[in-house]
Amino acid sequence: MPADMNDYFKKKKPANNNNNNNGGGGNNFENPLGNMGKGAPWIVGIIAIALAMFILKPFTIINSGEVGIKINTGKFEAKPLSAGLHFFIPVLQKIIPVNTRIRLITYSNVNTGALGDNYRGLEGGLRRNPAITVLDKRGLTVNIDIAVQYRLKAEQAPATIEKWGSSWEEKIINSKVREVVRDVVGQYTAEQLPEMRNEIAASIEVKVKESVDTLENQPVVLESVELRTINLPPKIKDQIEKVQIAKQDVTIAVQEKAKAIQQALRAAEVAKGEAEKNRIEAQGEADKIRIEAEEQAKANTLISRSLTRELLELEQIKTQGKFNEALKVNKDAQIFLTPGGAVPNIWVDAKGRQQQRLMGAQ
Repeated sequence: MPADMNDYFKKKKPANNNNNNNGGGGNNFENPLGNMGKGAPWIVGIIAIALAMFILKPFTIINSGEVGIKINTGKFEAKPLSAGLHFFIPVLQKIIPVNTRIRLITYSNVNTGALGDNYRGLEGGLRRNPAITVLDKRGLTVNIDIAVQYRLKAEQAPATIEKWGSSWEEKIINSKVREVVRDVVGQYTAEQLPEMRNEIAASIEVKVKESVDTLENQPVVLESVELRTINLPPKIKDQIEKVQIAKQDVTIAVQEKAKAIQQALRAAEVAKGEAEKNRIEAQGEADKIRIEAEEQAKANTLISRSLTRELLELEQIKTQGKFNEALKVNKDAQIFLTPGGAVPNIWVDAKGRQQQRLMGAQ
């Protein structure tokens, strides 16, 4: 016992200490808790329990998005523990927290940052694996990048961990995904993969879900399977690019041909319309001439019907009267009258001829 505690007890009971010393011996030890009252044992018990709780830590806290698996002397309890505080007996019992949130596993050769949500120092929610190497229908190597979202079924977590162990992701998800991808992609040639991408992605997702769901008690819920990238060999990629360029050239040629046909049809329609226009105009002009001729013929017919011999003689008399009036002004003029009035009368100026004869005689 420390010296200061001995001094304290000596001062508290000096008589007893002297008697023991005078007696020439005896036990000098005294219970240090004897004078602390009746509550001392309880205080010591509480302290001991606190130390045991601190050292042994017989409890754990299960967070939301997790379940606890209690193990009794090596045996898994069938019912998982929900979120909250849970106690167990050290050495005999143990509680393992298991993540039941949605997890993601990627298959890619692209390097990214660190993945995981290791806030407990346990398993994370993100995993990255190398891209899946597949042989196509002709034996060419193709790398497939895929992302898979899944989660551990909470009510089946104890049975799943008991059967599959802590590496259940590798045994359930990884193996099934690789098996299905190799089976589906192996049915196509490398050149067909880009064209059949949507069909391949749908087939992979359906078959992976079927493969996981057929497991006993369905330990895992598969949320999605996403086909990200199909990495083809460089030679195949160059060949596909050349084919695509050729297809584009053919498409452009077809479009230009269609455009030329449209232009030709448009020009033909324009020419046809112009010809129709000219035809209509010519027809209109012909109809106009025909109508005028018909009207003139009708007029002539009406005129001819209205002409009589007496009317013609009257017109001839009127004309002769005009000639007589003209002869009074020009006496050298000669007039030839046609009988019957069928031919017009002829007026000849004779004065000019006489002058020409006189000039020739001179």
